[in-house]
Amino acid sequence: MAVREIEPVVLELDRLEQLAETGYYNPYSMFDWPDAIEPGMPWMSESLTTLAGTPAWDELTREQQIALTKYESINFFSLNIHGIRELLGEVVNRIHAKTYADVSEFLHHFIGEENEHMWFFAQFCLRYGGKLYPAQPTLKADSVDHLSPLARELIVFARILIFEEIVDYYNAHMATDKSLPHIVREINRVHHVDESRHVAFGRMIFTNLLGQVARRDADEVPVVAEYLENYLQYSIGTLYNPAAYRDAGIPDALGVRRRALEHPSRVEAHDAVLKRTRRFLTKSGVGREAVK
Repeated sequence: MAVREIEPVVLELDRLEQLAETGYYNPYSMFDWPDAIEPGMPWMSESLTTLAGTPAWDELTREQQIALTKYESINFFSLNIHGIRELLGEVVNRIHAKTYADVSEFLHHFIGEENEHMWFFAQFCLRYGGKLYPAQPTLKADSVDHLSPLARELIVFARILIFEEIVDYYNAHMATDKSLPHIVREINRVHHVDESRHVAFGRMIFTNLLGQVARRDADEVPVVAEYLENYLQYSIGTLYNPAAYRDAGIPDALGVRRRALEHPSRVEAHDAVLKRTRRFLTKSGVGREAVK
């Protein structure tokens, strides 16, 4: 990481730092972990499952539907764990670089909170699901290897931001879904509160780095835009885990995944998940329309 080529990132973070300090909680004592999840209750909002709105959902027995919510909840939390682990590595590697000296204080809060998120997501998966799903292959940035270190730095923080915004869409919905067990709602609620700060920070640092890229070499902007569009699609695809279908007793898992991803109702659902992020990227000048 050639941070020497990047201008110092200076942001106004007093409010976010104050919120992090005043909103501090002890995750190791705040959750009331039940011995088991109530039988017959969905573990994920049914409208958020990857088969919602498709013929495949209607073809499932009620037992299979509940099982799918269970395993897709485990997959969702597993994705959070793997995503957090990746972003923590990126942030730790930068926390004391001169480029990020002005934001280092907030990054310490960020690292602490994300580590705690990783802990409680794993607690849920291991207590009630007995496992984590393995990390899925990541979308490589090979296509942008020729870009400047500054543009590649922008992509690192853009990936973190996109990951957090997609996750927060699900958290915000499930935090208030009364059909879900209390522990599921509570985990999503707590994460949503913290992620609101992280998303705000992510947008600020993204805007700063994008401005630097645009000033230094505007031709790199559409290349970044194309990569981010691909990353949005990749991120949505990770929610469709064939292993979760198999665990729910659904045959032809790969075929089910392929048909679900292409179904009009799911495409519409993806647009809803990505609406806020796309609007931000468009306003920033790296939306789909910026792709050459």
